[in-house]
Amino acid sequence: MNPPLDRAWILDQIPHQGGMCLNDAVGHWDCDHLRCTALSHRDPTNPLRVRGRLSALCGVEYAAQAVAIHGALLGCAAAPGMLGSVRDLICDCAWLDEVPDPLCIEVERLGGDAQALLYRFQIDGSGRRLVSGRLSIILGQPSRKR
Repeated sequence: MNPPLDRAWILDQIPHQGGMCLNDAVGHWDCDHLRCTALSHRDPTNPLRVRGRLSALCGVEYAAQAVAIHGALLGCAAAPGMLGSVRDLICDCAWLDEVPDPLCIEVERLGGDAQALLYRFQIDGSGRRLVSGRLSIILGQPSRKR
């Protein structure tokens, strides 16, 4: 079992900084899975809010950042990635900001290579599933010093 990793560790590992770093702690991870928690959905200054609300669609960004954290834990942070696609997206709520409890974000690596990754994700909160689906991440080339 791995020790929990906090927000300071996450900020040191992924490019998302300040309010755009959405996840707060890693509770469990292994080679294929990661589970983290987030409190930022309740923050009125969350930069993803529109007209004061945080859409359930923003759950995709929470999941994508969890994938970035997983990559950092596996030593893959050298190749930055970007969201390639989202498939089988199910939003079982309209607004994440209405969820009073922390969000639990779980990602599972389904496959990948040096060019792309495929993950399944689900976000739970207050005892129910909120958002789920699959996402692909397109990996860039590691930067090279000249």
